[in-house]
Amino acid sequence: MATGTGLDAQLGFAAESTVGTPVTVTKFPEFNSESLAWTPTFVEPTGLRVGRKFKRVSRLVQSRKTVEGSFELEWPTKGAGLLIAHALGSSGLPTQIAATTAYRQIHTPGGLVGKGLTIQVGRPEPSGTVRAHTYTGCKITGWEFKLSDSEIATFSFDVDGWDESTATALATASFVSGAEVYNFQQAVLKLGGTPATASGEMTVTGGTAVSTVIKEISIKGENPLATERYGIGNAGIKREQLENDYPTITGSLTAEFSKAEFYDLIKNNTTFALDLALTGSAISGGGGANFLLSFIMPACKLKEAAPTVEGPDVVQMSTSFEAYDNEVDAPLQIKIVSTDTAL
Repeated sequence: MATGTGLDAQLGFAAESTVGTPVTVTKFPEFNSESLAWTPTFVEPTGLRVGRKFKRVSRLVQSRKTVEGSFELEWPTKGAGLLIAHALGSSGLPTQIAATTAYRQIHTPGGLVGKGLTIQVGRPEPSGTVRAHTYTGCKITGWEFKLSDSEIATFSFDVDGWDESTATALATASFVSGAEVYNFQQAVLKLGGTPATASGEMTVTGGTAVSTVIKEISIKGENPLATERYGIGNAGIKREQLENDYPTITGSLTAEFSKAEFYDLIKNNTTFALDLALTGSAISGGGGANFLLSFIMPACKLKEAAPTVEGPDVVQMSTSFEAYDNEVDAPLQIKIVSTDTAL
């Protein structure tokens, strides 16, 4: 039954075979919010004409078109690996773990050329009609994973796209059966240890689980792209957005003050591995495997770690870090274990 409110909204996406060429969306995550918007620019008339002091509408031209915005979802245990692949430029195709129902995805940074998404948002009018807004040529320019104390883990994605259609029919949403979400109780954060990569998968041995009370952790990626590739003869539609600067992987930790675990890292300019793993429920038929979402950054530097006393309460500190290339392992690995057999 239609409500005429956001309760009827939907968001779907699918990978484009050719960037900018729309495809029917097939994956529909449960999402918290979205702000995708089609934004045109205008060429304004400036010619002088005696007897007229206002710009004439007959000479106004709609010029460039672009799509910008973001969306956020509570990160599910199944059905969303394609977004990670497009955020990192990874193939990360699922591979079966032995002869079980569990499949492993290993995502590391790669190239973004040829990776485009069609994203469709269904926005309800108060009348109950859900209007489809379909965006093509979408690339992920930035992303953020966030986990707070007593909260569900979220992922947000920043998007730059080519164009919008309101003529494409609203796709029928279908959702992955049995998808759960990750939460703060499932997280273990380790610092230090020795990273190594074997058979395409990175692991860290000897890391130490953080004992300090951590209120929030955030991991962010930025993909600088040339988003102004319009040019003469392209009818105001941009061409494929290409990487035009160094991508970055940064993060932050909000925690209680700990000199040994955090402050000494910045004072001593220590390079350290960061290993964050969220372990979900057991996979039925998975041979003992659990749903898993993990992040490994083998060469991090703490950039900020300032404790401040703001009264009689427990002293807090906000830290920021950046992940670097150690010239051996990938600067970031996101691992997913689920029952997904395809991205």
